[in-house]
Order: sequence, then structure tokens, then C-alpha cells
Amino acid sequence: MAILKTKVGRRSFLKTSALAGGGLMISFSWLASCKSGKDEKKVSEMPDEWFELNGYLKIGNNGVVTIMSPNPEIGQNVKTSMPMIVAEELDVDWETVIVEQAPLDTKLFTRQLAGGSQSIRQGWNSLRMAGATARDVLRQAAAKKWNVPKEEITTSKSVLEHKGKKLGYGEVAAEAASMTVPEEIELKSKGDFSIVGTPRVNVDGKKIVTGKPLYGLDIQKEGMLYAMMEHAPAFGMKLKSFDAAEAKAMPGIKDVFSMKSYPDDYERQWSDVAAFSEFVVVVGNSTWEVLSAKKKLKVEWEKGSELESTADHLAKLDNIPDSVVNVARKDGDPEKVFQNAAKVIERTYTAPFLSHNTLEPMNFFADVTADKAEFIGPIQTPEFMEKSASARLGLPLEKIDIQMTRMGGGFGRRLYGHFLIEAGVISQKMKAPVKLVYTREDDMTFGTYRPAYRADYKAALDENNNLIAFHVKAGGIPESPLFANRFPAGAVDNYLAESWTLESNISVGAFRAPRSNFIAGVEQAFIDEVAEAAGKDPIDFRLELMEKAKNAPVGKDNDYDAERYAGVLRLVREKSKWGSEEKGVHRGVSAYFCHDSYVANVVDLEMKNNEPVIKKVYCAVDCGIVVNPIAATNLVEGGTVDGIGHAMYSAMTFKDGKPDQKNFDTYRLIRHSEAPKDVEVHFVKSDIDPTGLGEPPFPPVIGALANALYKASGKRTYSQPFMAKSFQLG
Repeated sequence: MAILKTKVGRRSFLKTSALAGGGLMISFSWLASCKSGKDEKKVSEMPDEWFELNGYLKIGNNGVVTIMSPNPEIGQNVKTSMPMIVAEELDVDWETVIVEQAPLDTKLFTRQLAGGSQSIRQGWNSLRMAGATARDVLRQAAAKKWNVPKEEITTSKSVLEHKGKKLGYGEVAAEAASMTVPEEIELKSKGDFSIVGTPRVNVDGKKIVTGKPLYGLDIQKEGMLYAMMEHAPAFGMKLKSFDAAEAKAMPGIKDVFSMKSYPDDYERQWSDVAAFSEFVVVVGNSTWEVLSAKKKLKVEWEKGSELESTADHLAKLDNIPDSVVNVARKDGDPEKVFQNAAKVIERTYTAPFLSHNTLEPMNFFADVTADKAEFIGPIQTPEFMEKSASARLGLPLEKIDIQMTRMGGGFGRRLYGHFLIEAGVISQKMKAPVKLVYTREDDMTFGTYRPAYRADYKAALDENNNLIAFHVKAGGIPESPLFANRFPAGAVDNYLAESWTLESNISVGAFRAPRSNFIAGVEQAFIDEVAEAAGKDPIDFRLELMEKAKNAPVGKDNDYDAERYAGVLRLVREKSKWGSEEKGVHRGVSAYFCHDSYVANVVDLEMKNNEPVIKKVYCAVDCGIVVNPIAATNLVEGGTVDGIGHAMYSAMTFKDGKPDQKNFDTYRLIRHSEAPKDVEVHFVKSDIDPTGLGEPPFPPVIGALANALYKASGKRTYSQPFMAKSFQLG
């Protein structure tokens, strides 16, 4: 049973009286990310008044609980899972919980961000404290009413009880608002959880499937205009001139003009990544009218910097100069050991740029006036973009209002909010509310891609087939995927990790499981090759290394827990019945650690008409306590399919700076018929506080897939995408 201080960091727990509405309102300035609750239709009656504040846990006089949701929802289902944590400690009836999405408010909340698989992990203690402290003041109020010690009062499903006497939470909510918040609070024992760890359906599920307005593209405002933009057709080009006469003459068009979203002297934040900042903009009364007029633009572009092609990238990746290579970690004397080794295995792996291709293209609503700016739309980094909007529009921070909609996909793409700035600049110029909408082609050719990567591996075995040295040299355009302190670091006496990068004007950004989305798959494919060279079962080989890392680790900076790593391997071996696969089924295994969690996979595939068919994927996951099994299982299933799809089919290529792929007819995504026929998910039972889950299932399955493909074909594939014969890096 944990005891927590109710003051956290520089921001403290705040309790505010809400007597006017007959309710208890508890506001948390440190509440990292508290999310939804339940379908409103489950609540029979609403209180007469709700307080219009940005961040709070609120109890009405009828016992209904509202929890504001500060963080963005991008489909990871935290809007259901996070209120479960509050409801657990509050001992509330889950059927009486509803949720509202909070706007950005940095005075009330910290880390209003969706990224890094951190929402549950970062909010765990804060959310528990929110519920526990509210429950404490409710017990105080009941104790005062009954004139009994608080310690004798129990709670269950929104009911306070003392020796047969009962009160609903709503009956003492007003009195509770005047109670003193304790300096520290006692949390439930994890073994007493009754909501956390139980399956709860997505609170927005019915709205999603019935098409209710939830997303940025759904936004409609009175007097709103629509805007679209034309950006340079190639990375390295800039605007020279344009003729808008024909476009301006089209029906419904209000204006056509050029603009710079980011002036040359503007100091960008990391979230302001954008390869293009100069556009020709078309503004009109409807999407169709604007899109039609955009096609009539006559725009001339000129070269501003190097026009890169995929052929150039391939040449660069094949000739990495020693001057750009840096040693990230070195244990022992790997160079000497390699010289004297009985056997050396060397392999090179590459992967292309990738597009995020979110289902909902970039969009944002902006209404900018002389003294304020209102923004509504899908953004993963509202707090960062508030600062950018303030600087770009010349308005103080307190005059910037950002409201978040649910996102139709993020995967890292919406960490970079240039489209919010673009909407704001257009609205400011037009002196009218505007919704900026990208077409699919606009989005896919804009950049902020997953970088192109290369990794060179080398392993040394002694005469007894023991792994005695390991070398990885990894880099990319323009980012390195290397994690020098991850496995097999710590498990090999002689270890060398080197990193390098090459510059590019093609903009890149975080892609689901950044860097891990490449390095995990190639590392696990290579380890399988080393295991085969050593004549050992691939799971046994990995477990031997884990044992070494656990009992006699090399170095002090290893960033993984070898026992938890081994645990998911043992679990997936058990659940898949490793070693007893059906005839004609070819198996591959992998395991990886990222975002504080561990995932192991076994992929089963068979060949039909000379094409691989993925029959089943087994997933073993250690992410600490699983808050909502439905949401967690969905994340693992989705991440598994996503990883397989990108590894098998996806690539962005370029000719003279121009992307070759502009829509889904040329950018290949996995089809329904190509997805695994079954994904079986198993979670390690744990009482460790929750860790990341949105991203960890994506990286390792790529290695298991590569290993299964080798078993099926007898041929190793070293370049992604595996199935795109027209595009092979290296």
C-alpha cells in the first residue's frame, strides 16, 4: 500500500469549493493525462450545472463524476484507460463516470502530449492520487455528518457506509468541497483493484462507428472558410512565381495568395519541423470549390538546394566516410577478438524512408483576430504549438486557445504542428475563421518521414560456438537508429557500437517507435543468423545471452532488465509451443525492449502460390500492470499488423527531390487479406507500475517475420520492404 504526498513538484494539489453547483470539484495542476470515462447514455440524470473549468475531477449532487481529459487521444484508448485509474482509487461506480476533452491549459496541466508511449506511465501516480484524495474528502464529509471517525467509513461503487448507514457520493459532495486536503494520501493495494485490470470498452466507440463528429475534419463553424495550399513539388525547390487569375475566377473563391508560414528569421521549436514553408494558398467557401481552383493554379518553382534522388541515397549509404562515424560504446577489445575468432558473421541491413500516412490527413481550424487566436484540431503537441503560434502570430500566450479533437491517426506525424501555424497565418490574413485541409497528396509529399537507415553487424564465435564479440555500426539519412546500451550490450564481453548520420533536406520526424522501428528488426534477424551459425536454437541462444546479462553483466549502462527480457521469451515459447509447429508452417522469433516494455513474437507463416501467408502471430508482452485488457490487446494487435505491413510493402523513393509516391495507389500499405489471420496476445502478470504500450509491439515483429521468411524460402532478406521487388536498398 503506497503513501503519496499530495503536493508534487512545483505545482500543488488544488481543492476548490463548488457550492454553487452543489458539487465537489478537485483540480490538479500536475495531472499529466486524465482521460474519459463512460458512454453518457449510461448516466440517467445529469446535475443541474457543471463548472466550466479546464482540469478537474468533479462530482455532481447526484453522484455523477466528470473527469477532464487533458492529453490528446490518438487511438491508443487512454481516454478510457486513464479514468479507470481515477475511478479505481475513488471507488466510484464506473457507470456514473463521464469525460470531456480539456483544451490546452498549461496553468492546470503538465505534459499535455501524446508521444513516447508515456501517457499511462507518466500519469499513473497522479491519477491514482486524484481518485484517492477525492475519496478521502468524501469520507471526511460523511464522518462529519455521522459524527464518527473517518477511518471507520468504507466506500464501494460511489457509496459511503458506516455500520449499515449509507450515503451516496453526491449527497456529501457539497460538504466535501469544504474539507481539508490531507498532506499525504494512502493508495489502494494493487491486489485490491476492481476496475484497473478489467476489460472496459472504448468510451468513444459508439460515436466512432456511427460517424459522430469527433475529428478535426468534422469541425464546422459559422462563417468558416476553407483553405488548401500548393507546396513545392520537390525537396530543394522554392517558389519563383505564380499566376492565380484562372483560380481566382472560379466560383466560391475568396482569395489566392502566397505566404510564408515560417519566415526565414523565425526561431523554430523541435515541433515546428517542416521542409516547406512557402506556399500558394487558395481560400473559398467549400472544400470542392477550393480543390477545383487549386487545380487551375499556374506555379513556377526553382531550385533552392540539392535535389536528392534515391539513387543518391543508395550511393551514400554504400560509402560511409570514416569521418562521420562515432564510437558510442566499447567494452573489452572487440577488434583483437575479431582477428582471432574461429568464425565471423557479417551482414548489412537497410530500410527506406517511410510516410506516416494517417487515415485523417492534416487539418486545423483557426480563428485569429487582433487580440486572440482560437485553434481546434488534431495535434499531439498542443503545449509546444501554443508557443509557436504565439511567436508567429504576435499574440501573448494567454491569448492562444488550443482545443484538441480526437485524431484519425498520429504515429508521430502530428507531433509536428506546422499545419496549425499555417491555418493561423491564413486566418490572420483573411480576417476570418478558416479550416485548412490537406489532400492525401499534399500530406504524403510534405515530408516528416521516417528516416532511411543502414546497419552493419558483425559477430565472432569461438571454437565452441560461444559469442565472444559483437559489433554494430548504424546510421541513417539524416538520423542514426542506434541504441548503444540496449541488448546485446551487457551480454557480450567484447562489444562495439558505432553511430553515424548523413545530412538531407528531406524532413524527417518521429515514426511509431522511433529508431527502434528499424534497429529492432535487423538486430533480431542478425541474432538468428548468429544462432544458426552457432548451431543453437534461436530462443535458447537468446536466453543464454540474457542469463549472462543478468548474472555477470558487462558494463554499467545497460538499459534493460535481463530477467524481464527473458520472461517474454519464455512466455512466447510456451504459448506458441515452440518446436512443435505444424507441417508446412515456418516460424520466426524475436524479442525487443523499448519504451520501458518488453515484447517477444513468434510468427507462423506458410507459402501459398509462392507467396507468404501469415497464419498467426504470438505476442508476449511485459508492460507492467495492464490497466485495460481490451485497450492493451488492441494496441498489441494493431502494432503487430502495422509493423508487418511497413516491413513487407512500404517505401518512399525520390527522383530529383520529388517523391515517387503520392497516394495509396503507389505507396503500398498492407491489405486486409495480407494481415495475420490471428494475433494471440499474452501479458506477463505483473505488479510493476505500467510502462509503454503504444509503440513497443511494432518493432520486434519485423525481426520475427524476417526469420520466418528465411525458414520458408531458405533465403535471407536484408532490405526492406521485403515484398517490393522493384525497390531494394543495398
